Amino acid sequence: MMISTIWHDANLTLAFLLELVAYGALAWWGMHSGRSRMGKVLRAVGAVAAAAVLWALFAAPAATFHMVALAVITEIAVYGAAATAFVRVGYPRVAVAFPVVVVVNMLLVHFT
Repeated sequence: MMISTIWHDANLTLAFLLELVAYGALAWWGMHSGRSRMGKVLRAVGAVAAAAVLWALFAAPAATFHMVALAVITEIAVYGAAATAFVRVGYPRVAVAFPVVVVVNMLLVHFT
């Protein structure tokens, strides 16, 4: 029983870290996609803020709106945007590996 709890907690921790990686990828993309310094900063901050607000509203454990469909759509949108960001900054292998790790982690969180 104790091992199961530790395993579940470790997967929840990984889920949170993957969320942070997604925000980081979006910020990284923003900083590499604008022409001016201000444009880069605004794009990076805006992408992260939009993702964080959507996550807080629909996908977080204490989300404002508790609907499974909205949570799944939000997770797909945020993690998909992060994978796309990895491609755009020149890391296509990470863009493929990241969603795989996310899906495996989600399965482990929900079924362990």
